[in-house]
Amino acid sequence: MSAIEIRSLEQLLAVARNDTGQSERVADFLLSWWNAVECGGWDPTALWSLDQELADAILVVLGYIHRARRYPDSLGFGPEFEALHRRWRA
Repeated sequence: MSAIEIRSLEQLLAVARNDTGQSERVADFLLSWWNAVECGGWDPTALWSLDQELADAILVVLGYIHRARRYPDSLGFGPEFEALHRRWRA
């Protein structure tokens, strides 16, 4: 991952740990990358209700997902995504 991709992912993870409408939408995106079958899909129109900075961060990470074809746990982010799963899907 490039520096901007790492920063974008870390920004999204930090937002998803909170308890706001934006946090839930960001968590939905991240969890759909981690395991869409178990965690549900992500609605791209959710971008409409995010601040521009967060929407841009999602697009950066989405570009990485497309290019790298890797799951977040294979990048060392497994514990962070497991915590998101407990927070938003338990």
